[in-house]
Amino acid sequence: MSTSSSSPLSDQELADSARDIERLLAVLDTVLFGQRPLIELVVAGVLARGHILLEGLPGLGKTELVKGLAHALALESRRVQFTPDLLPGDITGNPMLQEVDGKRVFIFQRGPIFANILLADEINRASPKTQSALLEAMQEKRVTAGGDTHALPDPFFVLATQNPIELEGTYPLPEAQLDRFLFKIEVTRNPPDVLQRIVLQREIGVTPDIAPVFAPDVFRELLARVRRVHVPEVVANYIARLVNSTHPGESAASAGVRYGASPRAALALAAAAKARGLRHGRPHASFEDVQAVASPVLSHRILLDHSARLDGATSTGVVQKLLAEVAVQSTPLPSSLRAAKIA
Repeated sequence: MSTSSSSPLSDQELADSARDIERLLAVLDTVLFGQRPLIELVVAGVLARGHILLEGLPGLGKTELVKGLAHALALESRRVQFTPDLLPGDITGNPMLQEVDGKRVFIFQRGPIFANILLADEINRASPKTQSALLEAMQEKRVTAGGDTHALPDPFFVLATQNPIELEGTYPLPEAQLDRFLFKIEVTRNPPDVLQRIVLQREIGVTPDIAPVFAPDVFRELLARVRRVHVPEVVANYIARLVNSTHPGESAASAGVRYGASPRAALALAAAAKARGLRHGRPHASFEDVQAVASPVLSHRILLDHSARLDGATSTGVVQKLLAEVAVQSTPLPSSLRAAKIA
């Protein structure tokens, strides 16, 4: 059984896709030095049509990476700097009273959310009310204002940056909104050799000049091809058991978990695994693909109880324990098939 919605990808389509994705990765490597694993995840998340939350201290290059991605894909992008005084209408837009044919009527003025890529900078510095204004847009790809519904451009992605919640002036994102993000990725600091390269090749206030890697139509074709990547039944079964094991009482690793991952997490795992499979030129998602994206997909969807947090447990640590505990297959393969299993 497959979750793909069209014909299988040809060898030529797979080769072309892997080549195009590698070109995109190579360009983004010039934007954010020494962060190839992070860049790989961001590209996989976008190819899976998912929203991405990047968390890290200020100054690590999160915003520059998102801006570089928008330029490389030649998509329309808008940036919103989230602050405590930002209102929901500042993002979605507002009905404005205007004169049309001698009559005064309300005309909806679109906000910055009407773009292919919305860069939500420091999203957790805005109030919860403003944060929640993104919920409908992220899930339904539309905005409702004044009783009217307005469709967002296709494709539409929210790429948000977030400061660690320990910093002053931050508001934790509500769980419902966190669940809308395909990935939550931690951006870590750079080692000395990368810092040296940054000092030699960067200047404060100077943004890297990024040219489009390919036309928007090529990117849209890549998005369509991701949906045609095959998810074998054994891989779907692994995803289901992995997500189920995040809930209390379902595994040893889930000790200390208050709430586990939702069905949306299983769909996110499958989509991200398909994107990673295409990046590597394969027509199917594999166990390895699922394991590679499990932490950024699941960690922000697992809530620990108070005692577990006091003991120093983390949701990321729970995911790593789950990957070690949950077998990739519920029953062993016959010896005659083990050599041909999906790895």
